[in-house]
Amino acid sequence: MARNATARKSEVGSSKSEVRSAKSEAGKKQSPLELDRLIHERLRLGIVSAVAVNERLTFNDLKWLLQTTDGNLSVHARKLEDAEYITCEKSFDGRVPRTEYRISAAGRRALEKYLVHMEAIIRAVRD
Repeated sequence: MARNATARKSEVGSSKSEVRSAKSEAGKKQSPLELDRLIHERLRLGIVSAVAVNERLTFNDLKWLLQTTDGNLSVHARKLEDAEYITCEKSFDGRVPRTEYRISAAGRRALEKYLVHMEAIIRAVRD
């Protein structure tokens, strides 16, 4: 039990430093070869992409679409929330909790920049 608590604390600390790093690097001039590491991770890219093409998605919708666990989705969604790429709205549907996610303007810009970068890499490899 103590090991799991230590692992979670380590994961949370890592998450916060990753977000701080992403925010501080956002203001710096990045090399054209550097990808947005926050979005580049597979599950986070899936979350951002899914909410970009839908007005809003519930936690369960995302979990089903991405075929992931509650814990995994929660951790990665939180990283995107902390970076202000997505917003999270919690409410109740009767007595049932409901969590909905939307992409923010900053998230849409970050995704667009990421896609342009990936397209440039693909063109460079094909040429």
